[in-house]
Amino acid sequence: MTESLYLPKQAKIKSVATLNTTEKFFEIELDGGKPLGHKPGQFVEVSVFGVGEAPISISSSPSRKKNGFDLGIRKVGSVTGAVHNMKEGDVLGIRGPFGTHFPYEEIKGHDVLVVAGGIGLFPARSIIQHLIDNKKDYGKITVLFGAKNPSERLLPKELGEWKEQLELLETVDKADDTWKGIVGVITTLFPKVDIDPKRTYAIIVGPPIMYKFVLIECKKKDIADSKIIISLERRMKCGVGKCGHCQMNGLYVCQCGPVYKYSDIKDVREAL
Repeated sequence: MTESLYLPKQAKIKSVATLNTTEKFFEIELDGGKPLGHKPGQFVEVSVFGVGEAPISISSSPSRKKNGFDLGIRKVGSVTGAVHNMKEGDVLGIRGPFGTHFPYEEIKGHDVLVVAGGIGLFPARSIIQHLIDNKKDYGKITVLFGAKNPSERLLPKELGEWKEQLELLETVDKADDTWKGIVGVITTLFPKVDIDPKRTYAIIVGPPIMYKFVLIECKKKDIADSKIIISLERRMKCGVGKCGHCQMNGLYVCQCGPVYKYSDIKDVREAL
């Protein structure tokens, strides 16, 4: 019997890590240890019984965890606030996975530039993990990550590990006494990377305001529109095309997105 998209499956919180005042990181496992069956770039609906549900991008690659998955969650409302109050062993509901995924098969044999701003690092982590775990299938892997300030840098231990596994450049909008690195918005990093546009795919995940300026930098590097991949994961709501929250003209992002080629949406006025 096919499982209903409308019914959440029970899942247990295996661990919780506090990253800063607004972000926490959760390791989740479905009842019975069943695999979620997701692909990098997809999202799930997280239910807190008696409170509601919210769409959350999956933060881990199935190449790392066969029977579990990670969620990075920012506390921004009633549902995410309730999740932040939960602890190891607590039960929540999961629907999904939903949506399109980063085209990891299509980009094989190419260099990959991943640009992540703020909590965009959470969904970007899923494809970064996949690229690291399958490095033989890809060319040069470059990650650009920008945070507002040093205290909002996410997953610092993992960022340190990535520096040994790929080319990673970081920046913060505003520094403090603890920061010795680059200061400036994320586009500050583009002149520091060498890109072969004929063999490079760019993957962009972050706050919507970032996209306009990152796209300009990608065009300066002569990356083709068809090789620029964008996640519109922040438009998600119900996940099944019923509420209309994610509608862009005639497109429902939860059904034909959230991952798009820029060439497919650049003329959709509501997209960016």
